[in-house]
Amino acid sequence: MTEWVGYLGLAAFALAWIPQSIDTIKAGRCEINRKFLILAAVGSFCLTLYAYLRDDVVFLLLNGLTTAGALLNLFYKQFPRTE
Repeated sequence: MTEWVGYLGLAAFALAWIPQSIDTIKAGRCEINRKFLILAAVGSFCLTLYAYLRDDVVFLLLNGLTTAGALLNLFYKQFPRTE
């Protein structure tokens, strides 16, 4: 019954990565600190595995999307597009 709060938090947190990822893709590079991106990707990946093992759909989706956002930005940090 209270899962809607989790899904609302999931949506807000996942949506927070969208503007940053769009800016990163448009610019072809990422201005976020590399260490932050690595820690965010590793941490959210570990939490994704934990949520999977606990069978928690809300946190599985949340951390899976956060991992994807961090990895996308990390990719552009490592391999900036040169024009």
